[in-house]
Amino acid sequence: MSVLAIAEHRRGELRDVSLEQLAAGRDLAEATDGELHTAVIGGDVETFGAALNREGVDTVHTVDVGEEFNHDVYTQVVTQLTEQLEPSVLLMPNSVNGLDYAPAVANRLDRPLVTDVVDIDAEDGLTATRELYGSKVETTIDVHAEQAAVTLRPAEWPTIEADGDATIETFDPTIDESAVRSTVKGFEEVGGGDIDITDADVLVSVGRGIEEEENLDIIYDLAEALDATVAGSRPLIDNGWLEKDRQVGQSGKVVTPDVYIAIGISGAVQHVAGMKGSDTIVAINTDPNAPIFDIADYGIQDDLFEVVPALIEQFQ
Repeated sequence: MSVLAIAEHRRGELRDVSLEQLAAGRDLAEATDGELHTAVIGGDVETFGAALNREGVDTVHTVDVGEEFNHDVYTQVVTQLTEQLEPSVLLMPNSVNGLDYAPAVANRLDRPLVTDVVDIDAEDGLTATRELYGSKVETTIDVHAEQAAVTLRPAEWPTIEADGDATIETFDPTIDESAVRSTVKGFEEVGGGDIDITDADVLVSVGRGIEEEENLDIIYDLAEALDATVAGSRPLIDNGWLEKDRQVGQSGKVVTPDVYIAIGISGAVQHVAGMKGSDTIVAINTDPNAPIFDIADYGIQDDLFEVVPALIEQFQ
């Protein structure tokens, strides 16, 4: 079973989901003695191509067609490359960009498309796992087709860190310029703008347990002591206590920091979906039955108004 994974970059940076797809693709390829191909479209293809040369990758395809994402260009390029390689599985990110072109590509190639996949294997034919009802239920889908297209949810697979010895090849697509009906003019930040919690190494995340907006001062003090970034669960964003850009969860952002400190967060499935990929999770909650403790590496069952000041004093 051969696999083709389409990388994603944004504003000059290769996104983590590109390397996560390689981990998923490598598992599929190794299980079936197949090959793993990956492709980067546009941007600094030389730099991105080298970054995608990771252990287990057989070939990296670079496509020099402009700087930023364009639906019409991506649709043509991915379709043409897939037709040339004929991979059994076409992997794409379940992101804003990925979901923009994936349906169009699958339609052109006449392939079934399974979106927002959190697990995939090929032991007995291709099967994909999706989460439903706010991540409360998992369903496994058997794909009865020799060739399929799949979008993978970010932060569900680890990134491959080891360098590889892949062949790097240039792919020259034939772009029908008359079919390119959109142009990227620029970018404008929305919401907080200055904060990107997805880039943080350490996140101090707070939930409704903080009780009052004025109590957030101790959270910011802890974040300062740890050189961390403040984030929060949906209730605080809905109350207007934190900017939308700081929301972690299914309706917010997916984060994978080195350390995630959950303070006064119960651990609803919608929130957990956005942070369960963190390397180390520390939970502070008075409720011993809080679901957050089920995924935490370290748990402190105590009053946050006693624990947080103690931590500030310790780290200062």
